[in-house]
Amino acid sequence: MTDWTPIPLTELYDHINKTENELNGELLNFWNLIKVEPKKWSEKEYGNEGGGFWVVAICGVRVIWFNDIEEGFNISTYTTFGELDEYYSNQDELSVAVLRLFEICYSSNP
Repeated sequence: MTDWTPIPLTELYDHINKTENELNGELLNFWNLIKVEPKKWSEKEYGNEGGGFWVVAICGVRVIWFNDIEEGFNISTYTTFGELDEYYSNQDELSVAVLRLFEICYSSNP
């Protein structure tokens, strides 16, 4: 990870703005309900070097966050606000993570 640097907030907002322009209908409504101002959350395994990972949405006990090591969005649970419970290395676009979280939050099979 010697060449790795955390994503600048401006670049993160580029991802968010691109996604907001692509979403429509109930997915856009869902996004507008769950999105939060990006905030760094801690993660024990890989998050220390970059000061944590940017969380961009919260739905119940799950968050959407950007893994800037792998350059993709992920969904994780949390027990303590501000701390990710799990590390994932998905390289999903934000729109894919929003759709996945929508399906999780509104699934008829809990």
